[in-house]
Amino acid sequence: MADSKTCLVTGAGRGIGRTVAVRLAAAGHRVALTARSGDELTATAAVCGSETLVLPADLTREGAVESVFARVEDAWGPVEILVANAGAASSAPLPKITDAEWQRMLDINLTAPFRCLRRAVPAMKQRGYGRIIVIGSIASKRGEPYIAAYTAAKHGVLGLVRAAAAELAGAGVTVNAVCPAYVDTPMTDASVSGIASRTGRSEEETREFLERKQPIGRLITVDEVADAVWFCVENAGVTGQGINVDGGAMQS
Repeated sequence: MADSKTCLVTGAGRGIGRTVAVRLAAAGHRVALTARSGDELTATAAVCGSETLVLPADLTREGAVESVFARVEDAWGPVEILVANAGAASSAPLPKITDAEWQRMLDINLTAPFRCLRRAVPAMKQRGYGRIIVIGSIASKRGEPYIAAYTAAKHGVLGLVRAAAAELAGAGVTVNAVCPAYVDTPMTDASVSGIASRTGRSEEETREFLERKQPIGRLITVDEVADAVWFCVENAGVTGQGINVDGGAMQS
């Protein structure tokens, strides 16, 4: 299609990233997919049904972001739509968070998105068009017990988005965060298992506990998050926002 854009989705192997990639592909865009698991990326590419690039990479490693962007540019030209979705969560009481775990949360949830933005922005400014969406969290806006490292990183993501949006507001480039509550994804499954093992609750009880944290009484779906991402892609008048997709948990 004439207005097909070059997109890059990080964390595209499953969950939110896969659903966002499929949504972009369905709109006729070229979608580059990156995540650590090549097998999962191949599965995502198979359901996109359009032109894709499969680029396995660990974006926390030195040089990985540069390599991914260079490969996209070699194939299709500059990235025009960036969805920085890759992330991870962990849980521990504050005194038990190790330096290594603190750094891991910052590296994947904050530093990797920063490097992606830094790499994407010059070409977007030059072309006068860009859409950047970072997947934040309800933890970008409030604190909860036992997730201090994750919360600090996700608060940082929202600060990064706001600063970048202010800097790029006159350049045709929008920068937004989508901030979901607990989403029905493999990452939440892992959180459920971890909480259950520490608390002695069953996994079923733990999942029900997380569902009750949203006023709507259920987990958010990946499609609901993808809808918010697509809104940010389509609406040139929205920038610098942290858009809640949380079933009413945070009213703003």
